[in-house]
Amino acid sequence: MDLPPAPLATAAPETARPAFLLLRPVRALSPVIFASAHSGRDYPAEFVAAARLDALALRRSEDSFVDELFGAAPELGAPLLAATFPRAYCDANREAWELDPAMFDSPLPAWVNSASPRVGAGLGTIARVVAGGEGIYRRKLPFTEAEWRVRHCWQPYHAALSALIAETRDQFGHCLLVDCHSMPTHPGQQGPPPDMVLGDAHGTTCAPRATRLVETTLASFGYRIQRNDPYAGGYVTRHYGRPREGVHVLQLELARPLYMDEARIEPHLGMERLRADITRLIAKLITTDWRFLG
Repeated sequence: MDLPPAPLATAAPETARPAFLLLRPVRALSPVIFASAHSGRDYPAEFVAAARLDALALRRSEDSFVDELFGAAPELGAPLLAATFPRAYCDANREAWELDPAMFDSPLPAWVNSASPRVGAGLGTIARVVAGGEGIYRRKLPFTEAEWRVRHCWQPYHAALSALIAETRDQFGHCLLVDCHSMPTHPGQQGPPPDMVLGDAHGTTCAPRATRLVETTLASFGYRIQRNDPYAGGYVTRHYGRPREGVHVLQLELARPLYMDEARIEPHLGMERLRADITRLIAKLITTDWRFLG
């Protein structure tokens, strides 16, 4: 995605840190790659100081420990890309410039997307609220703050993801990106909640055969699987998923109660079982013949 011709912020809020970790296998064995846009937990000190919430509350938006759950991918033969910056700071699963005008101390440029449903919910590229709905900031932000975060977090992450997809497609002729997330408990949900949700934008971003293979594999491990409800896929899924061009993207949401205490944001005993099952899934995907994706 091309960024609008806005001036670069002249003052960084803090010395720039790496926006992502890219863990590569010694040799890529298949066209499958894994990415985690929301498991970052490198909270800049000035961000925490400017927030009206404590450190634990800020972490409510994290897909905590998802990068660890998929940590076996490189040793099994697939790359793993993980954002290091937290979702509450900058959300890589949004367009680059989904911003809420009410958050800023001056009018935003005309090219900013301020009308998306995600902005209306307070969950744009720079979030107004954490996942529980609590407001993050004590005061309004300058636009240069949003600009710095987009250019030093969002843009490097997507540059790395785009390059990894292109490299994989060049090597194998096609690519399957598994976009890895976790989902919170929803109070008042009717019936047993799913353990995992697969999102392929209702069959438009991934070959149905690939989605079905992931679904049946996870179901064989004993998990309850749903498709596209309540998560059909975010920006990453819809932007990069282009099956006609050989790029397939499947979003995978894991229920947090499977592996963590949501109140304390700490892994519990289920973490090891889930990590073992995710490792089994990774092994299955890497040994699958994916020529049908081409």
